[in-house]
Order: sequence, then C-alpha cells, then structure tokens
Amino acid sequence: MPPETLSVNQKVSFNSLYFQLSNVMEKYGVDLLRIALAIVFIWFGALKVFGMSPAQDLVEKTIYWISPKFFVPFLGVWEVAMGFGLLIKRFIPITIVLMLFHMAGTFLPFIILTKVCFDVFPFCPSLAGQYIIKNLVLVTGALTVAGKYNGRIMKKS
Repeated sequence: MPPETLSVNQKVSFNSLYFQLSNVMEKYGVDLLRIALAIVFIWFGALKVFGMSPAQDLVEKTIYWISPKFFVPFLGVWEVAMGFGLLIKRFIPITIVLMLFHMAGTFLPFIILTKVCFDVFPFCPSLAGQYIIKNLVLVTGALTVAGKYNGRIMKKS
C-alpha cells in the first residue's frame, strides 16, 4: 500500500517502526557492512586459492604477463588477508589501503579486455563487466568502514 493511502495511525506506526530500525542500523550497520565485506573477500579469495574461481579466466587474461599459477592464488591469498583484516579492527587502515589497490586492479579489464566487458560499449556491460562494476559497491563499502574506524583506531594509538 503506498504511504499516501495509509491512515494517520498506520503512518505513525510505520514511522515509529522505521525510526526504531533506523536507530539499530545506525548503531550496527557499519559493523554489518564490515563483516559482509570480509565474508565476500574471504569467500572469493578462497575460490582463487583452490582454483575454483569463476573469475580466474578474466584474471589470467587481464594480468597476462604474470604466470597464472602464481598470480591467481597470490591474489586469492591477498583477498583472504583483506577479509581477515576487516574482521580485526586494528588492521582496518592497512586493509583499506590494500583493498583500494586491489580494487583499482579489478577495473583493468575495462581497459585491457573491453570486448569481454561490454556487449555494446559503453552502455551494455557483459556478465564479466557487471561483475567488475559491482566492485564500486565494495569500494564504497570499504570507504564507509574506513570512515568509521579510522578515527577510533587513531584515538586508541
């Protein structure tokens, strides 16, 4: 039911529920985001370590000048380390720096493999392109986490 069709009591009830939820999310939202990012990095990294990543071919074609037998597992270990770095709050500042370097590298296929990333350049990304574009959310999430924890960690030092 659209909000404009709700009765005054329903609107008050909805607003009360929304604001209660909003208060909870203000308190726990960044921590949940930090944990969610950690899970994604640990999971995707582990897939690379064990040679099971659906992104392996994309990584191999993008970083073609380094042996994939070395680089893909190395990248996986890096991602797993970033995941654990997000879980251990005192490591968040260095983890965010590592993550930003990593994320910059994830956009290389747009330059090196444009035809793989777009069905029609620049408006229709392929599945690989969409996989890369979602990294904007990971970067933004990382910056949000960094904003919360950087000040707290610096004060404790």
